[in-house]
Amino acid sequence: MRVSHETIYRSLFVQARGALKKELQYHLRTQRKMRHSRFSSTKGARNKIVGAVSIHERPPEAADRAVPGHWEGDLVSDANNTHVATLVERRSRVTILAKIKGKDTVSVVAGLKREVKRFPQHLRKMLTWDRGMELANHKEFTIATDVQVYRCNPRSPWQRGTTENTNRLLRQYLLEGTQLHQYSQEQLNKIATRLNERPKKTLGFMSPADKLREAVAATH
Repeated sequence: MRVSHETIYRSLFVQARGALKKELQYHLRTQRKMRHSRFSSTKGARNKIVGAVSIHERPPEAADRAVPGHWEGDLVSDANNTHVATLVERRSRVTILAKIKGKDTVSVVAGLKREVKRFPQHLRKMLTWDRGMELANHKEFTIATDVQVYRCNPRSPWQRGTTENTNRLLRQYLLEGTQLHQYSQEQLNKIATRLNERPKKTLGFMSPADKLREAVAATH
């Protein structure tokens, strides 16, 4: 009988209590808590983004990670409702962190445009995002960056699994008790560099930065 890693995680978290539960969580590489859908309380407003394009219309090359330039995005939030935008390139797992003033779509789009435009055009093909209203102004983002935005299905965080995993690792680099709005863009860039220089098993123990350089060289 085969048992998935998710079944094992869930069994441990359900049965463990107190100090044992904290000890088990500590030894997990991402130090994550029990997974819950981020969309369990989603209301109809999230489905009313004008001009939203479904992930099912995304070109196949994005799904198979064949070429660089396809990104996933999300927001990391703290208990005080301040946020940092994260973008992860699907082939290399290179991470961008963008300082944003708030969760409103104007602030989020401004932060994403600023950071994405630092990359050359051949590394800016498409972005997969959830159905959140923070990217309601996706057309403005696309006009400014030439990056087409595709939306995940409701209650389907695994459709952006690369970003979900990266966000868990990111929290290891954030100072406990520090509000996200206190980080400058320079500080966020340094954290992103540490993530991008960290070897990954899934990349054959290459770093995301090295993997991106390899991928770019192979396509030119």
